[in-house]
Amino acid sequence: MKSDEAEAVYRSGFNCAQSVLIPFAREGGLTEAEAARIASPFGAGMARMQETCGAVTGALMALGLERGFEKPGDQAGKDGILAEAKGFLARFKSELGTVLCKDFLGCDLNTEEGQAYHKATNQRELVCMNCVRRAAAIVESMRGEDV
Repeated sequence: MKSDEAEAVYRSGFNCAQSVLIPFAREGGLTEAEAARIASPFGAGMARMQETCGAVTGALMALGLERGFEKPGDQAGKDGILAEAKGFLARFKSELGTVLCKDFLGCDLNTEEGQAYHKATNQRELVCMNCVRRAAAIVESMRGEDV
């Protein structure tokens, strides 16, 4: 299951966005290294700005890799991937309550205090891991795979 793969990638030290994209990368024609580089600035809510959760952005990249449009005039392709993305976002938000990193964590990762709180409360394991697993599972289910 992709959620198990995503968890293993996350446990190896990759950020949340990388951890969701990497399990889907090879099927989409990317190497693990390419996927890791592409997703690297999206961790912790995009450049640690704590906006859209990195697991969410990684999942959207995975959807785009499989179902995105390639030609500028492909309106049907554009409409299709936007509908897929909206469907993913609605499901993730319904299951987890938000798509915002700052709402999940409740601390500012750009401060020493926020970093200390994040570490002391084991949020990487207790909060972020859940986001990574759910994002990968939702993408997998949208692809018609068993989760």
